[in-house]
Amino acid sequence: MPLLGFQQFFRSLTVCTLVTTLAIPQSISAQAHIVTQEEMQAAILEATQTREVHRERIVSFLSTPKAAKALGAARLDVKLVKSAVSSLSDDELAKFAARADKAESDFAAGRLTERDLLWILVGIAALILIIVAVH
Repeated sequence: MPLLGFQQFFRSLTVCTLVTTLAIPQSISAQAHIVTQEEMQAAILEATQTREVHRERIVSFLSTPKAAKALGAARLDVKLVKSAVSSLSDDELAKFAARADKAESDFAAGRLTERDLLWILVGIAALILIIVAVH
C-alpha cells in the first residue's frame, strides 16, 4: 500500500509541475533578451556606416581621371561599374575597398607605375561587374 501512495504523490507532483510550467506566460520568459534593442540598433548603424564608407572609397577610386581613362580603354562603362558597386555584399565591398586603398597607396609611394594602376582599375571594375552579373 505505501507504494501506491508514493505513485499517487508522484503523479500529483508531476501534474502540479506541468500546470505551473504551462501557466507561466511566454511573454515573461521572452523578455530576457541576450542583446538589448539599443545594442542591436547600434550594431546595425555601425554596419551601415561601414558599408557606406567602403562604397564611397571604391566609387572615389573609380572616379579619378586615370580610372575613367583606363575603363574607357577597356570599353567599360564607368557609370555602370559605379552603380554595380552598390549591389556588392558587405564582404565584397570591404575587399575591394582594401584593394583600392592599397593600389592608391602603392602608386603614391612609387611602387606601382601608372600602367600597373590602370590594370588594377580595370581588374577591379571587371570583377565588380562579374560578381553583380552572377548575383
